[in-house]
Amino acid sequence: MPELPEVEMVRTVLEPQLVGETIADVRVLREEIVSGISAEEFCRELTGETVAAMTRRGKFLTIRFQSGKRAVLHFRMTGILLLTPPLFDPLPHTHLILRLTSGKELQFSDQRRFGRWWLVGADTEDMVSGIDRLGPEPFDAAITPEYLAAAFCGRTKTVKECLMDQALIAGIGNIYSDEILHRAGVRPDRRAGTLSVAEIARVALLIAPTIRFFVEKNEISPADYLKGQGKDYRNSPYLDVYGRGGKPCRTCGGMLTKKTVGGRGSVFCATCQK
Repeated sequence: MPELPEVEMVRTVLEPQLVGETIADVRVLREEIVSGISAEEFCRELTGETVAAMTRRGKFLTIRFQSGKRAVLHFRMTGILLLTPPLFDPLPHTHLILRLTSGKELQFSDQRRFGRWWLVGADTEDMVSGIDRLGPEPFDAAITPEYLAAAFCGRTKTVKECLMDQALIAGIGNIYSDEILHRAGVRPDRRAGTLSVAEIARVALLIAPTIRFFVEKNEISPADYLKGQGKDYRNSPYLDVYGRGGKPCRTCGGMLTKKTVGGRGSVFCATCQK
């Protein structure tokens, strides 16, 4: 699933290319991808709109139009958003195409079909996509040891599950919860309520720098992004634990352990993470 660094990469690549573009027409190839309104209304409302900006909140991407309307997107597990040149063959599982007056197309594909789009009217608060229920961003000053201590107090859920709770912190998922906890020296299957003050402090203080590190490593040119079909994330060589189960820990050399935590595959070092 694209997490904050990947969604931010998409925003960084696409926003400069989209600003000022006008939507000529909209094709919804799978109606379920649009939530809250009919696909017909979604197409009608977006046709003729001019892009003013693109913003990110947690794992959500928002296309803002000059009229004040907003198209909100969540990639879920396998969503891909590409800005393609004219006559570019859509990827398999393409479910929505915004054709621009320049001839380019904004294409959204999603193999597992969980991704969703919403339309929010001008001067209307977004109460439909779920953005209103998100917690602070990893970079927010609110993410302090005291904030996490209060959130973890008495919790029987694992610390990994708590870090992936979007109401607690927006944008962290399976990948970066593993990376944060490895850097903090805390096992992902620890019950959040059992962490010491020092452990909570380490986790809290490593959230922002870890996410920022991977945002930077994900930087990519528009040409390379299109060539990689929106899937060529640059962070893979820099992941210390995620996806490396059974391989040596880069810190101590011990074998990394893979275990299901909260229904998700998680990797950690039993030596470095107590």
